[in-house]
Amino acid sequence: MKITIVTLFPEMFSGPFDHSIIKRAIQKKLVEINFINIRDFGLGNHKLVDDKPFGGGNGMVLRADVLEKAINKARDAKLSKKGEKIFLLSPHGKQFNWTLGVKLAKLKHLILICGHYEGVDERIKKYIDGEISIGDFIVTGGEIPAMLITDAITRLIPGAIREGAATSESFFSQLEYPQYTQPRIFKDMSVPKVLLSGNHKEIEKWKKEKSLEITKKLRPDLIEKDSF
Repeated sequence: MKITIVTLFPEMFSGPFDHSIIKRAIQKKLVEINFINIRDFGLGNHKLVDDKPFGGGNGMVLRADVLEKAINKARDAKLSKKGEKIFLLSPHGKQFNWTLGVKLAKLKHLILICGHYEGVDERIKKYIDGEISIGDFIVTGGEIPAMLITDAITRLIPGAIREGAATSESFFSQLEYPQYTQPRIFKDMSVPKVLLSGNHKEIEKWKKEKSLEITKKLRPDLIEKDSF
């Protein structure tokens, strides 16, 4: 799979993408991550990428003509529309979740556009397939959301993590059960006896019961959405 991130700040990704699962997936050639610097398509000697909004308002807006050139550079001419999708990271978008992540992980090429400033010229939306939000809060730009989405998707690529691990994690079906390790007793708090019993059938039963109990308490909406 290939992921291309269209951004004003490609240098922001050098730390998060140089470690752990993403780094290993790149080394194993399971995922290819590229960056397109929007500034490379800026106008004039100062490489301007934004301008004041018509009708007035605070801040600056990313120009459609500049973004369109960056998007065209990011596209892979060899791929069909079905294999390549373009998403703008925006508060207007569909909220990112496990289900969407699974769909995106099946693409041959995913292009993520990092919004910035006060937004982007509305006309650029003619050139994208949709918008994605990571939640009901405000961040400075789309770079951190792009990191989160890339991390979540990379974990779903076959071979990126150990077999079966992705489908056992939280949000695949329900929230995860409580976990314990050494020491067996920590400040008068003991590990549940069932986990020390060696009875695998009872242990699995306990895990499922606790997982459902936690989900009902903390995220009942997952049950209401028929996530089980």
